[in-house]
Amino acid sequence: MTTKDKVARRKLSLLELTSDLDNVSKVFKLMGYSRQQFHEIRRNFQTDAAQGLIDRLPGAKEPHPNRAPEEVEQAILDHALAHPSHGPLQVAHELTLQRVQVSSGGVRGVRSRHNMLTRHEWPLRLEKHVSGKKIDPTPEQIRLLERFSAEFREHHIETSTPKTWWPPIPSSRAR
Repeated sequence: MTTKDKVARRKLSLLELTSDLDNVSKVFKLMGYSRQQFHEIRRNFQTDAAQGLIDRLPGAKEPHPNRAPEEVEQAILDHALAHPSHGPLQVAHELTLQRVQVSSGGVRGVRSRHNMLTRHEWPLRLEKHVSGKKIDPTPEQIRLLERFSAEFREHHIETSTPKTWWPPIPSSRAR
């Protein structure tokens, strides 16, 4: 049983108890509700039955009306995967050059909804995108992945001959 169900059951027991007892003020004190809360609970129960007792959060049930359209959101995500080191303002400017109108706040909102808000979350999203596909990442993407991912940082290059990094040390005893 969830918390919402428990609260709804408590409200229902408040309504039942007030119908059984004559002293309504005593019921309010006993249950911990005010007179105004009781009248609101009773009104909700009369209009919506049991659904009226469940606490509902205020606000819109659909996406916000100022939210970026799907095609703009997809353009932001594509740009974020192509250029993961660009900030919201730079993304907004570059998309404006491509005739996609979006503000830097809109870019930040899209990144927030897709868990790409911090600079440490971008490489994780990029790594997830790159790891499942056979594509060649751009040098910018490779730099970012090498910086934040241990798997990409530890890749080795095989050569036919080993390179000597230090010149041979001359012997100090030679005369």
